[in-house]
Amino acid sequence: MYIKPLSEKYRVAAPRYTSYPTVPYWDEQSFDQQKWLEALVSSFENEQGELSLYVHLPFCESLCTYCGCNTRITKNHGVEKPYIEAVLKEWKQYVVLMGRKPVIREIHLGGGTPTFFSPENLALLINGLTSIADVHQDAEFSIEGHPNNTTEKHLFTLYGLGFRRISLGIQDFDVKVQQIINRMQSYESVKTVTDQARALGYVSVNYDLIYGLPLQTLEGLGNTIDKVLRLRPDRIAFYSYAHVPWIKPGQRRYTEAHLPSSELKNKLYELGRERFIAAGYVEIGMDHFTLKTDSLYQSELNRTLHRNFMGYTEHAGNVLIGLGVSAISDCWTAFSQNVKTVEGYLKLVNESKFPVFRGHILSETDLVIRRHILNIMCRAYTSWDLAEGQQPEMKDTMERLKTLTDDGLVELGEYELKVTPLGKRFLRNICMAFDARLWARQPETQKFSVTD
Repeated sequence: MYIKPLSEKYRVAAPRYTSYPTVPYWDEQSFDQQKWLEALVSSFENEQGELSLYVHLPFCESLCTYCGCNTRITKNHGVEKPYIEAVLKEWKQYVVLMGRKPVIREIHLGGGTPTFFSPENLALLINGLTSIADVHQDAEFSIEGHPNNTTEKHLFTLYGLGFRRISLGIQDFDVKVQQIINRMQSYESVKTVTDQARALGYVSVNYDLIYGLPLQTLEGLGNTIDKVLRLRPDRIAFYSYAHVPWIKPGQRRYTEAHLPSSELKNKLYELGRERFIAAGYVEIGMDHFTLKTDSLYQSELNRTLHRNFMGYTEHAGNVLIGLGVSAISDCWTAFSQNVKTVEGYLKLVNESKFPVFRGHILSETDLVIRRHILNIMCRAYTSWDLAEGQQPEMKDTMERLKTLTDDGLVELGEYELKVTPLGKRFLRNICMAFDARLWARQPETQKFSVTD
């Protein structure tokens, strides 16, 4: 179903809400690293020592021009070991700070290209992380991989280290699209990695696809979806391309003239959504589709679905430590981010300093709004009590929600909000109605990609 009038009406720059406040609205001027560390320790104790780890591995051999991640392009694999040694030093600083052995619930390796690293060096990393921690019996370990350099040895080594989930960045199989975004991989290479992972016992294979890429067509994306459904991944992340050349200069390789029109981009999304659902996938939160056999689907049923800087996860824990260059940490009441250059990161860690360069301590109002946005993104529902409903921020939110209610995107009760099936397409817009920091600093432009 193509819904042009609403799609055009709600096509605005909006955050993806992996956090609240979103990074551009962090109060960096009043951020105090000592307060961040104290908040982290407090949340760690409240979680009985459980935490999740995100490790940013930034290296890639070539630049994918569409990419918005923090990357370092190099063919010099001599960078691997010094970087891993620094990550492990950073991790040891946190373990010492917290005063006792943490219990690891999740490890996610993101990038960059984590499979840029050799299997031996990835084993060095994981063994170093777990040697000074306990691993929860239900821990989930996952990695992002490039189909062209994820070898059977990578998969075998990672499986032995406890990894059961892998995410492959595909984006599109159309050769014209692959060439302009400099992301070449064949159907055969994706099939090989998928088959090898399943044969070894990986329980979840995810494919990342992007709609709205330059030169993308309905026919081309349709052919990509045919191939994806033939391989039947357990999860599909179907993201909107974010065109932000003022932030990512690599995107200047092409112009907006190469991008699908707003109307075509919406048709591309509807094509994917309809095909996935018809093939037996269930829409989870925003941008995600899973088979009913996948645990992410079960977590939505069990109301444990969570969203943070790693995206959607099954474990609703409040402590996420980000290790590595540019990685973001979250202890629910505070955020921090590491420095964005490899050289700056290595220097600070090797001086035995936490490599944090900015962050945000959440106010009481922030915490209330964060809860609502997380509820909407994960459960398509939120509620409040009488006292909260009388707060100025909530009254402002109710005013902003009127138009969305009139358009059938949400249903408002006296003390609750429900997202309608139609409204699931517009979760970012609905969350924006609650985003007091964004509205307080209007008008501002070029901070976010547009919703599509």
